[in-house]
Amino acid sequence: MNTPHNYFPLVFQLAVALGFVVVTLVATHLLGPLRKGKRKDETFECGIDVVGNARVPFSVKYFLTAILFVLFDVEVIFFYPYAVNIKSLGIEGFIAVVMFVLFFLVGFAYVWKKGALEWDK
Repeated sequence: MNTPHNYFPLVFQLAVALGFVVVTLVATHLLGPLRKGKRKDETFECGIDVVGNARVPFSVKYFLTAILFVLFDVEVIFFYPYAVNIKSLGIEGFIAVVMFVLFFLVGFAYVWKKGALEWDK
């Protein structure tokens, strides 16, 4: 039976987590150095001095390639549970994985046909 008493550990853990965040933010603000200045407040990017405007347009192909990488990288991650349970899944699991791969191959063929993988254009 669910009673309010059963939710106490969850509420306690949530309160401890929120309390930790609040205490950490307050402590770093109070204990940290307060140095202000022109050089300190400049934008810093990988050790390279800032030159020009940050609003330089990038090619959409750069972002498309990044999104495709994440998409197909996540696809590979989904193969791990199949590899671990390959014997227990049987033929139904094999058919499901083949359909999964075919689904992504259709997507890959579409992306290739649209020219998303060609950087020269």
